[in-house]
Amino acid sequence: MHLADADKIEGKKSGPAGLVLPNVGHKAHMYFNPEFIHFLVVTTSHKNQKPTLNAVELQGFLKSLFVSSAKGHAIIYLFKHEKGRFLGTIQDAEIFLCEGAASHRRLPSLPPHTETRSTIKVSADRFYFVTVRFLKTLFKWPLQKSSNLDAVPYCLVSTIVTGISHHRHKNEFITCGERVLLWDSSTKSPRFSYDWNTSGDGNEASVACVKFNPVETNLFASSDYANNLVLYDTRAKEVIKVKLTTRINALAWNPMEAFILTAASEDYNLYSFDIRRMDKNNRVINMHSGHTAAVMDLDYSPTGKEFCAGSYDKSIRIFRVEDGKSRDIYHTKRMFKVSSVLWSADNKYILSGSSDHNVRLWKARASEKMGKMKEREKASINYSEELKRKYGHFPEVRRIARNRHLPKHIYHSAKEHRIIKDSQSRKEGNRRAHSKKGAVPFVAARKKPIVGLEDHQ
Repeated sequence: MHLADADKIEGKKSGPAGLVLPNVGHKAHMYFNPEFIHFLVVTTSHKNQKPTLNAVELQGFLKSLFVSSAKGHAIIYLFKHEKGRFLGTIQDAEIFLCEGAASHRRLPSLPPHTETRSTIKVSADRFYFVTVRFLKTLFKWPLQKSSNLDAVPYCLVSTIVTGISHHRHKNEFITCGERVLLWDSSTKSPRFSYDWNTSGDGNEASVACVKFNPVETNLFASSDYANNLVLYDTRAKEVIKVKLTTRINALAWNPMEAFILTAASEDYNLYSFDIRRMDKNNRVINMHSGHTAAVMDLDYSPTGKEFCAGSYDKSIRIFRVEDGKSRDIYHTKRMFKVSSVLWSADNKYILSGSSDHNVRLWKARASEKMGKMKEREKASINYSEELKRKYGHFPEVRRIARNRHLPKHIYHSAKEHRIIKDSQSRKEGNRRAHSKKGAVPFVAARKKPIVGLEDHQ
C-alpha cells in the first residue's frame, strides 16, 4: 500500500454506526528502518551546514579585536584593581593609574624615582598599593583621585626584592627575591621567612615571581631561577618543590578552581598543574602550546574557563582551560615583545603592555558586538552560537573557524618547530625500533618538562 493511502485510512476513525469520522490530530509515523533514520539525520545536518558556514564566515568578517591604546613608555608590569582601575609600572620608574577598561581616562601619573619598579600590588582594604624597588625599598601609595599622590616609604628590606603579592582579605603580603618573606602591613619587619634550602642560609636561587591563591588564601606559589616551582602554606613551614627543565616566568591561579595553577615557561609552553597531585606523575593536567618564543605573562578570566598569555614572539594567545591549542591570537604590526597581560574583571577586555611604549586594549571575543542590542539581534546571535557549537565539528566549518592570518615571523617559526618535532619523533621511533624492548620508553609530552619532586619536607 502506498504511504499516502495509508495516511488517508489511518487519519480517520470508525463511528458506532459504521460511519467514518475524521481524526482531529495529525498522526506521527515512526519508521524503524535504520538506513532511513540515518538519511533523515544526514539531511537535517546538511540543511544546517549552510547557516553554520554563514555564521562562521560572518564572525570572521566582523572581527575587530583591537579597541584602543595608551601611549607612554616601555611597560614592565600591569595590575588590575577590583574596582575597575588599572595600575602599571614603566621603564623609567614611573607609575600610571587608569580608570577602567572602557573609559580609558588616565589619572595623573605618580612621580618617578631613580630606579625601575618591578611589581605593584593593591592592599586588601583597597586604600593603598605597595610598590617594590630594586634599592630594597617598599613604598605605600594612597589610592585617591587627587593629584597629591605622595609615596610613603614603608620599610627597607635587607635583601633585593623582585616581586610582591598581596593577600586577598588580610593586610598581608609576600615579597620574593633572595628570600621569600611574609609581611604584615602593621609592622615594618617581616613576620616570617620561608627558606626551603637545606643549608638554612636562604634559597638556592633568587625567586622570580610569587602569587597568592585567590580562593585558598593560605596558599601561594613561587618560581625561581633554578627552575623550581615551590608551593607554600602560611600555616606551616613545610613546602613542596618541583624541579623543571626550564624556568617559569609567571604564575596564575584559576579563580574558580583553587587547585589549578598555570605556569608560563621559557620553553614556549604553558603548563597547568593540579596541586593535589604534585607528588604523582600526573601532576600536569594540560600543556598549552602555540607560542614560538618564551611566554612572559598570563592572566585568567573571571570565569576561570579561559586565560590569555603574552610572549616574546610579539603576540597574545587566548586558551581555553581544557584545550592545548589557542582559540585565538592577537597581534599588530607595531606591537613588540609583550611583557604583561591582564583580563578585565567584566570579562570583556584584555590589556597588554609591551616594550613598544603602548598599553593596548583588546576585546576578549574579537567578533562580539559592544553596546546595546535589540532582542531580535540577541536571538540571532544566540542561534548562530548554538549552530557553531552543534555543527562546529564539520570539516568545512572547522577549517573556516580555525583559520588565522599569522605574521610572517610567527608562521615561519611555527613551521620550523613542527619540522624539529617531527624529526625528534622520527629519531626516537627509529631508536626504539632498533633497541631492546623497554630500553627507550614512551614519555608523554606533559611529563617531559618535569624533572621530579625535589623536596617534600
